[in-house]
Amino acid sequence: MRRRPARTWRNGTAIVLGALFATPAVAQTPPNASPAPSPLGSSAGASTMGVTAPGTAAPGAPAAGPAAPDASATGTSPTGPSATGAPGAGTPGSAADALSAITVTAKRFDEARSSIQPSLGASKYEFTPESVEAIPQGQNAPLNQVLLRAPSVVQDSFGQIHVRGDHGNVQYRLDGVQLPEGLSLFTNALLTQYAANMALIDGALPAQYGFRTAGIVDITVKSGRTDPGAEGWMTLGSYNWQQPSASYGGASGKYDYFVTGQFLHNAIGIENPTSSSWPIHDATDQWHALGKLSAIVDEDTRLSFIFGGSNARFQIPNSPGQTPQYTVNGISSFNSLLLDERQWEQTYFGIASLQKHYGTADFQLSAFARYSGLAFQPDTTGDLMFNGISPWATRTDLAAGFQGDGSWKVSPSHTLRAGFLVQREHATSLTNAQVLPVDSTGATTSDTPMGITYGSDLVGWMYGVYLQDEWKLSPTVTLNYGARFDAYSATVAENQLSPRINAVWEPNKFLTAHLGYARYFTPPPLSQVGNTAIAVTAGTTAAPALTQNSPVRAERANYFDAGFEVRPMEGLKFGFDAYYKIAQNLLDEGQFGAPIILTSFNYANAKVKGVELTGSYDSGPWSVYGNVAWMDAQGTNINSAQYNFSAADLAYIAQNYIYLDHNQSVTGSAGVAYTFNPDSEWATRVSSDVLLGSGLRSDLTLPSGSSIPNGRALPYYAVVNLSAAQKLPIKGTRGATVRLDILNLFDSSYQIRDGTGVGVGAPQYGLRRTFLVTLAQKF
Repeated sequence: MRRRPARTWRNGTAIVLGALFATPAVAQTPPNASPAPSPLGSSAGASTMGVTAPGTAAPGAPAAGPAAPDASATGTSPTGPSATGAPGAGTPGSAADALSAITVTAKRFDEARSSIQPSLGASKYEFTPESVEAIPQGQNAPLNQVLLRAPSVVQDSFGQIHVRGDHGNVQYRLDGVQLPEGLSLFTNALLTQYAANMALIDGALPAQYGFRTAGIVDITVKSGRTDPGAEGWMTLGSYNWQQPSASYGGASGKYDYFVTGQFLHNAIGIENPTSSSWPIHDATDQWHALGKLSAIVDEDTRLSFIFGGSNARFQIPNSPGQTPQYTVNGISSFNSLLLDERQWEQTYFGIASLQKHYGTADFQLSAFARYSGLAFQPDTTGDLMFNGISPWATRTDLAAGFQGDGSWKVSPSHTLRAGFLVQREHATSLTNAQVLPVDSTGATTSDTPMGITYGSDLVGWMYGVYLQDEWKLSPTVTLNYGARFDAYSATVAENQLSPRINAVWEPNKFLTAHLGYARYFTPPPLSQVGNTAIAVTAGTTAAPALTQNSPVRAERANYFDAGFEVRPMEGLKFGFDAYYKIAQNLLDEGQFGAPIILTSFNYANAKVKGVELTGSYDSGPWSVYGNVAWMDAQGTNINSAQYNFSAADLAYIAQNYIYLDHNQSVTGSAGVAYTFNPDSEWATRVSSDVLLGSGLRSDLTLPSGSSIPNGRALPYYAVVNLSAAQKLPIKGTRGATVRLDILNLFDSSYQIRDGTGVGVGAPQYGLRRTFLVTLAQKF
């Protein structure tokens, strides 16, 4: 019998909320293209959401580099102000010219950073501020909901997403710096409103991307120089939804800064375990904040600091009609609607970066750190009666390290890139639990609880270095080849040399094609390994049926990718991509018991394949996009953390390939936006989109009573959303915008999980129809 997961509610530690910055920075665009002006707050009349042709993103060394601005770039004479802001002698208007030069220099640093870490040969799906504003909730949309608009991104419970058949394995980068993983399960530690631009990069990745390689969420953080001023938002709506946000950004001489913060309260913090419209015991309070400070030291040097955090508390929703499995202190009945379980999550992070330009070389050196913590409070009696264990659990994780990346334009046809990453991580867990004693048959010998304590204290290291060369074979063909060496030391010690190669062919402005191969090395998250409870729980209701616990190992995979993009006319793009992955020790994750955290395990062998079709059209007031993807992800022979599974499941999976629980054969999204009066102060934008899926996996029960793990798919679903935004000119301000969002317009009831499947916990349903009204005011 599968254990029913515990239900929780977090208490809140307030984070001091800063004000959130206003206007998003200019989005990355293909060469010779320019974004439309914004008629709706930070939104333009037509959004730009779609695949960037592989090879068009910053090929070669930095084209401009952060060198001193020339006359054409700044509008000043060669004898005018320097990029450091010192006015030239005798130059009229030198103060204004100096500020202009600093702004141009800051922009060139951004361009140089992009050229240090290009996505050459990989698939890149971009989200500009305009495209984000066109989806439900705009900048206030959760980050995972924005990413669901990209191809091959699958929705799961707890706000999880799966990219191209991987359960997790997603890497988040802020201004090019990899952010360590944390413990947060329900909480999005990063917000959409932090991003000036954002992209999802996947496929056969260049050598600078290591360890977490299913997808790279590359976020360019807003700055005070590009997003000056103050802005506030207030969202109210269904489920007692209250979501105030604020931002402030500015610049002074060589310095620029911004701060942003958000608070969220609603009554549907986690997916509802029933099909009802209103969940029971599901409130959440969440605080988020982020700040950024940059300083241009001189025309070739920039320092920047990013810091942020989140703190959240959740109630775990209850499911009625559950039957207790045990008697505790003479009590044999318990109303499952009255369970009171709670979970708290917090994370804090910081990044310090030095960016430098020397002639034809650029590099960025960064230090980073992230702390995260999780605490679970059970329903002392109820959990024991339903699950056989009532655990008070805490977990912490602290990771810190250094990252360096550089590029050197050796010749017109060769650009060398190299870099490294070193990270130390310390993960702890401590559980104080109440259980009941059992005999050799599993029958309880007493209804009086007994206490047990167990935990772990692990230290892990990750090291990675890479070297690659971008070789311009001809004006239309570019080859990017190299390798990286990665090592991991924690519960096991492993390493791998991983070659990478990509070829990009761009014969004309209408077509770009790519072909690539990558070898991947993916260690398990340290916080998801190292269980020490097997011996402690022996002879109790918390004891697993099996005791085998082989160590979780790093996944090793060969990844092949090919695709093309055609641009038959201005604003119209179509793309196709196909991929195939062969993995040994494929990493998967499951939710086993309480608290609601994930545990890693391996499939000895696995194969993942899929195809993607994408399209977008942006012209004038119109913006249209659509994606559809097919995927097949299967694995066999679970060879680690076996104690989490039944003997029957292990035996079947050892002899057969099964679908991974997060496999969804068909995934799609599409959207359309239209702006009325785009050049008016009273511009109005109306947009709608749809998300569809063929359903995640669940167990298939046979007539004999046995089951095939992950043997069937849940039913198809399609969720339609509608949004409208109206700009309002207000004298003395930069204007206001009021918007209405209707999530799940037709109130569809669809199941994300049914409570069965390998590593699956309780049933969960998608969000029902929700009305949200937002007022945004700029100052």
